[in-house]
Amino acid sequence: MVVAAVTENSIWSAGCFRIPGPVASGSAVILTLTIRVEQTLVFPPNPQLPKPEAPPGVLIVYTEPAEKPKSPLPSIKRSNSSPESAVQIPAIGRFFREKSNSLSAAITKRLSLLTDENDDESDKRKASNVTEFNLSGLKVTVKLKNENDETEQFKGRITFFSRSNCRDSTAVRSYLRDRKLRYVEINIDVYPTREKELIERTRSSAVPQIFFNEKLFGGLVALNSLRNCGLLEERMKELLCRKCPDDAPAPPVYGFDDPEEETADEMVTVVRILRQRLPIQDRLVRMKIVKNCFSASEMVEGLIHQFDCGRKKAIEMGKQLARRHFIHHVFGENEFEDGNHFYRFLEHESFIPRCYNFRGSTNDNEPKSATLISQKLAKIMSAVLESYASEDGCHLDYLGISNSEEFRRYVNLMQELQRVDISTLPASERLAFFLNLHNAMVIHGVISVGHPGSAVIDRRSFNSDFLYVIGGSPYSLTTIVNGVLRNNRRTPYSFTKPFGSGDRRLELALPQVNPLIHFGICNGSKSSPPVRFFTPQGVESELKFAAREFLQRDGIQINLAKRTVHLTRIFKWFSADFGQEKEILKWITSYLDATKAGLLSHLSSDGGAVHIVYQDYDWSVNC
Repeated sequence: MVVAAVTENSIWSAGCFRIPGPVASGSAVILTLTIRVEQTLVFPPNPQLPKPEAPPGVLIVYTEPAEKPKSPLPSIKRSNSSPESAVQIPAIGRFFREKSNSLSAAITKRLSLLTDENDDESDKRKASNVTEFNLSGLKVTVKLKNENDETEQFKGRITFFSRSNCRDSTAVRSYLRDRKLRYVEINIDVYPTREKELIERTRSSAVPQIFFNEKLFGGLVALNSLRNCGLLEERMKELLCRKCPDDAPAPPVYGFDDPEEETADEMVTVVRILRQRLPIQDRLVRMKIVKNCFSASEMVEGLIHQFDCGRKKAIEMGKQLARRHFIHHVFGENEFEDGNHFYRFLEHESFIPRCYNFRGSTNDNEPKSATLISQKLAKIMSAVLESYASEDGCHLDYLGISNSEEFRRYVNLMQELQRVDISTLPASERLAFFLNLHNAMVIHGVISVGHPGSAVIDRRSFNSDFLYVIGGSPYSLTTIVNGVLRNNRRTPYSFTKPFGSGDRRLELALPQVNPLIHFGICNGSKSSPPVRFFTPQGVESELKFAAREFLQRDGIQINLAKRTVHLTRIFKWFSADFGQEKEILKWITSYLDATKAGLLSHLSSDGGAVHIVYQDYDWSVNC
């Protein structure tokens, strides 16, 4: 039993009480206290010194510091300027002494519950369930420590290689979490350079592959076989009894990107020269002040002079710059034409400072293919969910996500979207890309600016002001949902469409509305569908599964006696996508289980009136 005592002269004192007792077999109770004891000691004056004279009107009686019994001090007559509520110094010391005594008594009483072997079984059970108790100004937490805890026994490290959306990897991860075993996961979709190491160590790229220290244990089959025959514990103790050596798979390191071959855009040299030579300034164009622009004729003359080429060649270079989203027409009227037309560089667009995938300068590297970026986005964010979301995807650990290497790599990846050509994606891939991008942007937005809460104004601001620049154009959460995914339909309770008639983003709008998208979109609230990320190949079937899961969980409730159907408000807000109420009920039936589908069909087919009530929507954050 080790006790750190608290003395009267100590300002801060910490103690650790380790008390073996009858709490549980092989267990100990660790009581960690942090106590602040403040006491002011008053020393009497030296009796050889002259006694001070009392101010006029105040009577003070001094007592000698002898061993004789002291008579109580008479009351002091205070001056009119002295507050009557002033606390005397000896009273403060007495207060802390009393608190210290009550603290000691309370702790002793609590600990006696844990150590008294003569108590009956109910008292022991009550004591073993004590996890914390509160005193005045002090909170004490009792932690029950199991001496046989596996995490304390194992000195080594468990490491396993995985991939995103891998069923076997998910099973291994769940097993390790259920056993409360510490482990390091290396997702080769997030860390692609580690795949080479995986092949060198296992002579295969198959996952999952589990390592106990530097020793290869195997995959899910090996884990299940040893677990079923009862030899897993013995094997783990044998391989993890020592500290992890240096030749074991190294944990991923935060802040270091995998080396990739970055190819500079072939027009970068031209762009850098133009940024320095062109007269970029504010101009009056069509009775409007246009900031940071230049004329087409100025750029053409500059190209002819700098590269010693003809005018036709210079105009063609200007069109290439516009197609690669280095420059844009200030009103978006044309790609590039010589003459009295005005353009500006992408970094000078008014929306750029508000885009969260822009970091002070544009990405001048050759844009990666939209397909490659879409695949990386889905894999990285799926890895984020597997590590920082609940099993049903309804709750996210935003703090853990913000500090993760996966999220850091996602933010870096989003810079590749600045000049990417999304129009090359087929419709199905475009659907998966914008669904995934929306859900990832919501997570990024909650981390960066905070969740908007239930206020309508704050939600509208969050949905419209959190922007990414994609292919040279700004995209908010609203424009992605209503402009692209809903084929440029009006936002609920709005009178205007997201894209105007001349908006070049219109070409990315999906050709028709798929109502299933509303069950794949998460807005970061508790009542929204769970967070999901979709694959381009299976996005349609994955959306159907998401709709079934959401509706069967709490998206619909049927009261047969009152002939009432309670629906999520998603059906009310986006009724233009689902149709009239009768059509909504018919549409829902195909996504319900047999019991609910039978009840709903009975209500819809017997000719009676069916009342639809829309459920309250919980806008609180899904953390």
